[in-house]
Amino acid sequence: MQPLWTPSPERVAATRMDQFRRMVGQPDAAALHDWSVCEPAAFWQRMWQYADVIGEQGDVAFDPGDGSVRGGRFFPHGTVSYAENALAHREGAGEEALVAISEHGERRSYTWAQLRAEVAALARALVIDGVKPGDRVAAYMPHVAETIIAFLAANAIGATFTSTSSDFGVAGVVDRFGQTTPTVLVAADGYRYGGKQFDCLPRIAEIAAQLPSLQRTIVVGVLNELPDVSTIPNGVRWADHLAPHRGAALTCLRMPVDQPIYILYSSGTTGKPKCITHRALGVLLMHLKEQQLHCDVRAGDRVLYFTTCGWMMWNWLVSVLASGATAVLYDGNPAYPNASRLFDIAERERLTLLGVSAKYIDSVHKAGVRPVDSHDLSALRTVCSTGSPLSEEGFRWVYEAMKPDVHLASISGGTDLCGCFVGGDPTLPVYAGEIQAPSLGMAVGVYSPEGRPLTAADGKGELVCTVPFPSVPVGFWGDADGSKFHAAYFDRFPGVWAHGDFASWTERGGMIIHGRSDATLNAGGVRIGTAEIYAQVEHITGVVEAVAVGQEWDDDTRIVLFVKLQDGLVLTAALEAEIRSKLRANASPRHVPARIAQVTDVPRTRSNKISELAVADVVNGRQVRNTEALANPECLAQFKHRPELAN
Repeated sequence: MQPLWTPSPERVAATRMDQFRRMVGQPDAAALHDWSVCEPAAFWQRMWQYADVIGEQGDVAFDPGDGSVRGGRFFPHGTVSYAENALAHREGAGEEALVAISEHGERRSYTWAQLRAEVAALARALVIDGVKPGDRVAAYMPHVAETIIAFLAANAIGATFTSTSSDFGVAGVVDRFGQTTPTVLVAADGYRYGGKQFDCLPRIAEIAAQLPSLQRTIVVGVLNELPDVSTIPNGVRWADHLAPHRGAALTCLRMPVDQPIYILYSSGTTGKPKCITHRALGVLLMHLKEQQLHCDVRAGDRVLYFTTCGWMMWNWLVSVLASGATAVLYDGNPAYPNASRLFDIAERERLTLLGVSAKYIDSVHKAGVRPVDSHDLSALRTVCSTGSPLSEEGFRWVYEAMKPDVHLASISGGTDLCGCFVGGDPTLPVYAGEIQAPSLGMAVGVYSPEGRPLTAADGKGELVCTVPFPSVPVGFWGDADGSKFHAAYFDRFPGVWAHGDFASWTERGGMIIHGRSDATLNAGGVRIGTAEIYAQVEHITGVVEAVAVGQEWDDDTRIVLFVKLQDGLVLTAALEAEIRSKLRANASPRHVPARIAQVTDVPRTRSNKISELAVADVVNGRQVRNTEALANPECLAQFKHRPELAN
C-alpha cells in the first residue's frame, strides 16, 4: 500500500516530535516509543521539562506501586495548578487566547490579559459563594467562552469541575450532577442550533430544585444579555455576579497532583452514567504530550476542535492554552447555514489545527464539499479525526478534496482516560484507514480473549494498555471501594487496562480500530466489528447511515442491519442485494446481515456516537436504560416490533 502523505525531511525536522526525539537521544520513532514505555520515569520527567510545566515535581518521578496499570503514580509528591499552566505567559503566544464564534455569526475574543481577568473575577466570586478546595462546580453550558472561564476559575481555587452540554434534558443533567453534588451551577439561558433558539431557563429552574447541594446558580446570557433569573433558586446573572470582583488578583492554588480536576461521564447507554474522576497533572501531561508532539501544536497556533461541553474533546481543546495556542470555539451546527461552515472559519481564523469527528468527514464527503477548490487553508498543518473509526474513503477525501499536504491525525482513546492510546505522528507517513502509531508513553497492545498478545498476522483482539500512564483516573466518583472502577477496566486481564475497543495492528506498526468490543457482533461464534460493516454499507449510493446489532435467535446471534436512506428512497430488493453483495465481496460472508430493515433515523449519544447498545436492547426486548444519554431517544420506537425480524 502506498502512503497518502509522506512528510518531507525538512518538515520532519521542523516538528516538535522530531525535536523531542533528538533531545532524548533516540534514533527513530520506533526507538522513541520503546524508550517511552520501558522508562516511564525518564520519559514523563523529560516531558514535564520539554512542555515547561509549572509546578513542583517532588522527589519521585514514578512510583510503580503494585506493578499494575492502576497502581502506578507519577510525581506522587508533586503539586500543580492546571489553571496556572493554562494562563501562563508563553513565549510566542499570539494576542488572542480565546476566540468564540456562534452559529449566528457573533465573534468574541479575549486577549490573554482579559482571560486572566475574567478567571480572577469569577474565582473570587466562587470563594465568596463558599466554594472550597475539593467542592464541585458544575456547568450546564453550550460551547462558549464562559464555560472555559468557569472551569479555569474553579480549578484556580482547587475545586473540581464537571459539565454537560445544554441540549441535555433535566433527567440527564440530574442523573449526572446528582451524583457529584455541586456547590455552584453555571448555566446558560439557552443555545442556538440549526438556526433555532432553545430556551433553557425552565430546565435550569427544575435542575436547581432537584440539586439540594447547590448554594448558587449563575446564569449566563447567551440568548439574552439580561436573562430572567427570578424563578431560579439562588440565581444570579453572570455579569452581575462578577461585577463586584472586577480587578481581583489572579491566584492559582497549587494542589497535590492527584487532586481531582474534573469529572467526566460515560455515555450512560448501559445504565446510570459513571462519574469518571480525573487527576490534575495526569490530564495536563497527557494533553501536552498529545498536542505538542503528536499534533505539533506550538505557541501562537490557532486550534479549533468541533465539540460540545459533554465530550472529552472539549477538555482536550482547553489544554491548548497551556502551550500558548489560541483556542477557537464554534458553538452550533457545523453544517449551518451550509456544509462548508467549519472551512469558512478555518480560512478566516487561519487555523493551524482543525479537529472533527469521523462522521463529520463522512458527511462533508457525501455533500460534495471540496475545500481544496474553494478555501485558502494554507495555514492548516493538522487535521484530527476521532469519535469513531475513519474509513479509507474519509482518509482519501481529506487528501484529495481538502488539503494534499496536511497531516491527518486519526486518534483514538476515550473519556475513560481523557486522552489517546493511539494517534498521529507528524514524522511518519499516513496510510488510508490506519491510525499511525501508539501514543508515546502508552504501552498499547492487542490481546486475544485468553490474554495472549497478538501481532498484525494474528488479526483482531482487545485493545489493552500494559504500563501505567498519568491519566489513569482517580476512580469513579462515589465508588468508595473502587470495585466498579476495577470491574470496568481491570477484571478481564489482571493488572492490565482493557479498554473495550476491538483493534488490530497493521504491518507498518499502525492500528485499526474496529469499533467497541462491547458492541461487537458475535454471529455463529465469530466476532465482527460493526465499523467494518459501516465502512462498506455507508458508501453505497442512497445509504445515509446504518446501525448493525446482534439479535438473539435460535440459541445463537444473527446480524440485523438497519439503514437510513436518502429522502424519498425506499429499501428495495435490489438495494438489499447490493448491500449483501458488497459486504460479501469486500468484508466477508460472515459480515452479511441475516435481516435488513429501513429506519428514518438512528439513535446517537450526545457526543454524536451511534448507540448500538440501545438498538440491541430494543431488538432483543430488553429495557433501554437511561435514554437521557441519547440525543434522539424518540427514534428508538421504530426499532420495535419489526415484522422483518420475526422470522
